Amino acid sequence: MVDDRPARVEDVHALAAGMPHVTRVAGTGGNAVYQVGGKSFVFFRTPRPDAVDPDTGERYDDVIVFWVLGDEDKAAMVQDPGSPFFTTPHFNGHPSVLIRASRLHEIGRDELAEVVQDAWLSRASAKRARDWLAAHGTADA
Repeated sequence: MVDDRPARVEDVHALAAGMPHVTRVAGTGGNAVYQVGGKSFVFFRTPRPDAVDPDTGERYDDVIVFWVLGDEDKAAMVQDPGSPFFTTPHFNGHPSVLIRASRLHEIGRDELAEVVQDAWLSRASAKRARDWLAAHGTADA
């Protein structure tokens, strides 16, 4: 099914929770953290000093973190200045990208689904990843 309408925060929750073997835990600020096998793959970040509005200096309070499959994927997602995905010095060398919830509408729901699936695949056990890929007819299985 194609659903390329603008992505929404509730899509992040539904897509992450819909992956197999996922648990949702509360982060330090009560924020949602989605894990597979005890490893976080998507989480709603509490405001931190490294992600701030360049005009006001106020900390972003709507940052969502997605793990990625590797450095190449991360670079591809954040290198375009028009991309809603970004990183901060705090995440240098970390296999993840960030997006503000207020900018989710800049990507489609289908693209968001791919980002969530890749995040899950990057953190799931090798067997779970193989099983999921095989069940979804992916050539990588």
